[in-house]
This record gives sequence, C-alpha cells and structure tokens, in this order.
Amino acid sequence: MEHDDLRERFNPDGSLLRRQQERMLEMLLVFDGICRRHGIRYWLSSGTLLGCVRHGGFIPWDDDLDVEMLREDYQLLCRVLPGELPSNLALQCHDTDPNYFFSYGKLRDRRSRLEETNQYDRVFREQGIFIDLFVLERSPLWLHKLSCATIGHAYKILRTCSEGEEQRAMCSVGRWYAFNHGLLYPVFRLLSCLGSGAFVRHTFGVPYHVPRRVADLFPLTTAEFEGHALPVPHDTNAYLTRMYGDYMRLPDLDKIQVHAARIEIMD
Repeated sequence: MEHDDLRERFNPDGSLLRRQQERMLEMLLVFDGICRRHGIRYWLSSGTLLGCVRHGGFIPWDDDLDVEMLREDYQLLCRVLPGELPSNLALQCHDTDPNYFFSYGKLRDRRSRLEETNQYDRVFREQGIFIDLFVLERSPLWLHKLSCATIGHAYKILRTCSEGEEQRAMCSVGRWYAFNHGLLYPVFRLLSCLGSGAFVRHTFGVPYHVPRRVADLFPLTTAEFEGHALPVPHDTNAYLTRMYGDYMRLPDLDKIQVHAARIEIMD
C-alpha cells in the first residue's frame, strides 16, 4: 500500500492521531534544540526510527515517539532540561514526579491529557502527550533480566490494587524504587563494568532486552523525519534489522494496536 493511502486510512490531516503526532513533533523540535545547545547526544529509536526510514516520518498508525541516549547524556539532560523547557512542557522522572517509578524519563505536554491502556499513568502528576526518553547502558542479558524481575513487583502492585487504594500502593512501589535505584542497580552497574562494552541495552528495570551495538550507533548521523533533519544511528539498517528483521515489510494492518485509550488535546 502506498504511503498516501496509509496516511488516508490511519492519520489523515485533522484526525486526532495526526494532531497527536504533530504535537509530539513540536515537542521533539524543542527537545532537539536544547540537546544541540548542550551537546547531549540522542537519536530516534525503535518504531520512531522505523517510521523515519520507511515512511519519512511517523508510522501512519503510530501514537508514540521514542528517543534513546546513553546514561551519561541522560544524567546531563535531567540537570539542564527543567530550566530550559517552556512552561507548556515538563520533564517527568522520579525527581520531578514522585509517583513516577519508571527507570527512564518522559517529556510531557501540559496542553493535553492522555490515558494509556495499561493505566499505570493514573498515579502520575503529569499525564499529557509524551515522548519516551529511553536510557541505554552496558548490562549483560542475565543481569538485565534480573533487574526487570525486581521492578515487576511494582507493576503487579499497581495492576492489582483496587480503586481508592492507589496511595497505599504507591508507598509500596516507592519502597521498591528506593531499593532498586539506591542499592540494587548501582551494584548491577559495577558488575556490568566487567563485561564487554560492544553492546548496550535499556537501563536496568526496563523490560526490553534487545541489545544495541555501539558501532551501529556512533558516530550519529541525521535523517529526515517529518521534514526535519534529526539524529539517527550511524547504521540504521543494522539497528532496525536487529530489532525487527525485515523492517521494510508492513505488518498486518488489521491487527494494529495503539498505546492510548483516551486523548484530549486542549489547544
């Protein structure tokens, strides 16, 4: 199916999905400008990179936007971003939103409201349209899987707590977060230093295990995404093949799933 036909089917101009994509693009351009000013390396990743290569922008049915960066760049980002963002945007991490328990951050839009299908966001302070800011670092597969098992308890607590019990549940989630990030994950990082630095994975506690080959990432280059030149891995073919196999082949269009259950865009 041609790209124009896909756009007409899934995200025609003026549709709610296209408005969400345009808002995410607006956020990304602000984010990109800040990263460039401070020398923070990041790149389009996962489905966003796939859309960049295959469609020249968003995958027509995609309702999220992902970027990746190394841990040292993320740490710098968390220091500079709050003071650089306009008032309509917010950095969401545990330091800025105490109920937020993920190991990576989000850039949130304050002129919208989004409810995710998993409903974990119901306890977060910021609930607008977002960009995922994924963090990569060195970790062997067995250690990474172990870290995900520990955070799994937090997910289970929120999945099983009944309405009105969120505050009590978040006390338990907070204790798991403090244990993981204060003790367990620092130990895991020390152990990870003993292994090879040829590959990096999502930071500890993020349940995506596919590694990224450092040589495929750097030096970063640029590619056109929705008419803008934005950072992408050095070898996008190797990156996408590792993740998706035959990535230029379209999926079954009748089985497309979205991440958001409800979206409201205020302006």
